[in-house]
Amino acid sequence: MNSRFNLRRPFFINAHPFSIFLWGLVMTTVSSSAIFGQASGKYMTRTGSAHFVADGVIKDDVQAKTNTVTAVLDGATGQVQVRIPVNSFLFRKALMQEHFNENYLESHQFPFAIFKGQVSNWDSTMMQKSGSQKIRFTGKLEIHGTTKDVVEPGTMEVSGGQIRMMTDMMVTVADYGIKIPALVRDKIAKEAAVHVEVNLKPSGQ
Repeated sequence: MNSRFNLRRPFFINAHPFSIFLWGLVMTTVSSSAIFGQASGKYMTRTGSAHFVADGVIKDDVQAKTNTVTAVLDGATGQVQVRIPVNSFLFRKALMQEHFNENYLESHQFPFAIFKGQVSNWDSTMMQKSGSQKIRFTGKLEIHGTTKDVVEPGTMEVSGGQIRMMTDMMVTVADYGIKIPALVRDKIAKEAAVHVEVNLKPSGQ
């Protein structure tokens, strides 16, 4: 008994040309949707870096760095969240690090510096562009228990499936209720120059 179906024979042989075109269109749409879905997902890191310099009139090497910055980017909306453990900042001078945590930033009470906001005028196709792009971060920055609205310039670069974001900002110490004793006032600047840099990977990698 002969079967009416030949399983070895491609199903589209003798098919109408329009059917073949329609099938190709469906497969292209599915493929594009998968790529776009990945591009529109969440990207994150827990090993971003932050560095600040706050030298006053009297230079005393007031600077520190951390490599434990957590950052998340929502590729669909451009929303960004960044969290920095205050006590993770490392100074060259141990005594300065102690004063920074216990007296100035009071990290035992306010353990994190947090930014919540987004990339202004976000377009998900920005993640498909090559080269460095100028962007602007808009949102709220919380330091020492005080939250301020901020708008800061930055850059974004997409390469190898990762997203690199950077920003440089000036943080006015008094704006966040950080009190500097008169004894060291000339050694600590009224504004701290802060640099934050993160390399974001698709969530789950």
